[in-house]
Amino acid sequence: MPSSPVSPIASTKPSPTGESARVPNGELAWIERIRQRAAITARGAGALRLGIGDDCAILSPPRGHEIVVTTDMSLEGRHFRRDWHPAAAVGHRALARGLSDLAAMGARPLAAFLSLAIPRAVAAEATWVEGFLDGLLALAAATKTPLAGGDTAEAACSDITIDIVLLGATPTGRALRRAGAQPGDRLFVTGALGGSAAELATLSAPAAKRDTAKSSKHNGDHPHLFPQPRLAAGQSILRRRLATACIDLSDGLSTDLAHLCAASNVAAEIEAARLPLHPLTRTQSPEAALHSALHGGEDYELLFTAPPSASVPRAIAGVPLTCIGEIRRAGRNRPIMTIIARDGTRSPLEPGGWEHLR
Repeated sequence: MPSSPVSPIASTKPSPTGESARVPNGELAWIERIRQRAAITARGAGALRLGIGDDCAILSPPRGHEIVVTTDMSLEGRHFRRDWHPAAAVGHRALARGLSDLAAMGARPLAAFLSLAIPRAVAAEATWVEGFLDGLLALAAATKTPLAGGDTAEAACSDITIDIVLLGATPTGRALRRAGAQPGDRLFVTGALGGSAAELATLSAPAAKRDTAKSSKHNGDHPHLFPQPRLAAGQSILRRRLATACIDLSDGLSTDLAHLCAASNVAAEIEAARLPLHPLTRTQSPEAALHSALHGGEDYELLFTAPPSASVPRAIAGVPLTCIGEIRRAGRNRPIMTIIARDGTRSPLEPGGWEHLR
């Protein structure tokens, strides 16, 4: 099918109840529907010069900035399930994942591009796609991320495939990166850990499937369904020059910390007692809560290192900051990561988060 630019994102209002009765017929009708839903938020988006109507979008990056680009896929059956995840949560999460990557670089969003492959049966019913747009457009409006283009297609199977491309801008030469951590740096994390894994465990319980599916509205108590990308925190960390290295926590603290250590050629020690556990982990045993925080993934918080001389506040952009450990010099006889238990016992920490095809 030909590439079909989708209009800039805008409306934050969910579709009225019963609006799904107006079922678009065919791809062009769906594109027009998306344009109608997304016609407002692009107004005033300075970087977007041209969105819908031509074969390509036109962006004009801010003077003195360079472009950062990320892409993220969401696959039904792998990243979400329609019987567990409300459609609005799927839309929110699809965009939040890429926005979190921008946050880790300290970037400001410039534009998003959405490619969506949906089964004929889902498109014909329309309710799911409308809910999906509700979630995606609300987060796009809240983060001032215009939808500048995209593509739609009929899926060749019964599963939905979503791909998001995001462009952001950072001051030239100053983007936060995984490389740069130095021995002696302190290790910080934004927000709380383990909430997404704890909520996912609840969603997978038979009773929760029925209860959660009834609601598709945003709720701050849903770190898995509606994660909040730390864009403002990342931009503030960059602006204050606090971080020597930074990464977002998408695959789990243990796995993402290993990425940062490898990129910076350092080792790290973290203290279990310092980990800021999300309130939802209180329903778990202490062992399960620690596992959720270390390996659960999809918290979409920021993990960054700061030199000892840096004056790191207790919170940034309204988000708490917690020092959880320290960076050490890498050595042949030293584990890349070490966890210090509450009783002082030190153990090697192996990456235990998510990895595709493992």
